[in-house]
Amino acid sequence: MTHIAIGLSDETRKVVSQKLSHILGNQFLLYIKTLKFHWNVRGSDFKPLHLFFEEQYEDLLEMVDEVAERIRALGHMAPGTAQEYLKTAEIVENPGENPHEKGMLEILLHDHEIIIRLIRKEVDATMELGDAGTNNFLCDMMERHEKMAWMLRAFLE
Repeated sequence: MTHIAIGLSDETRKVVSQKLSHILGNQFLLYIKTLKFHWNVRGSDFKPLHLFFEEQYEDLLEMVDEVAERIRALGHMAPGTAQEYLKTAEIVENPGENPHEKGMLEILLHDHEIIIRLIRKEVDATMELGDAGTNNFLCDMMERHEKMAWMLRAFLE
């Protein structure tokens, strides 16, 4: 492997990559869940929610890709299997469960809030580790999840 000279020690890059991998796993599981709800939404608000969930899963896929690329930029391999994600994720799957509209919205909101709290914790950690680049990256990512959570809350009001 080529030496990476970006002002972060090998150990710091490793630790930060592990933290990002944890976020990535949670985000990917949320992406899958959002996609499932897009496919299975039903009820009086079918059309607006179907389109809304589509916007959300497209945004999540973009974020997942960005996190994986950040891990690679730090010189580590990004995890890419459900088994890897499920080992460490706080977000849980609910196989066979297909809630109605309100239930879907509540579940997705809850999961975004998990990710927001996780990112907030890692924002503090990356600052302590002196990784301003990842810190900035995570602050932006957190704001994107906060906006998505706000939009979910708006549907629930």
